[in-house]
Amino acid sequence: MEDRYKSFMAVVIIGLFSSCATSPEVDELNEKMETLQQQVADSYKPGFGEFMSIVQVHHEKLWFAGTNANWPLADFEVHEIEEIFEDLKQFHAERKESELLGMMDPALDSMDAAIGQQDTAMFRASYLLLTNTCNSCHIATEHGFVVIKTPDTPPFSGQVFLPEN
Repeated sequence: MEDRYKSFMAVVIIGLFSSCATSPEVDELNEKMETLQQQVADSYKPGFGEFMSIVQVHHEKLWFAGTNANWPLADFEVHEIEEIFEDLKQFHAERKESELLGMMDPALDSMDAAIGQQDTAMFRASYLLLTNTCNSCHIATEHGFVVIKTPDTPPFSGQVFLPEN
């Protein structure tokens, strides 16, 4: 009985070791995994400046939507800005600028409230708060040379900012 037990244990141990050994299939899968990891690491992601340029466009469009009482468009634009900030936190988490994006939340909340109330005066005040907060963030991240202001002209001549009737 003892010999059978020893033989059984030997088979189990050999089986365990052989299942842990690499096979050509495992090697191939590991190689594919390494290749995919390298492709992900090398894939394009927009730079911080590209994201911020898109924020600037939505910031300007937000102004013209809100001052024309186009509340659905204003709501859309402020949420686009919020989504871009989330993308920045995801794709550029290591940057100081991303760490400070939380300072934008009160201004964005104020903007959401003004749009929700469809209050043009409140919208203008919230927009000023948003713009000043952008500039404060730029100063805090040593980008004070990037100064944002209320726009004078729409960023796109091919878009209607008046609400549909």
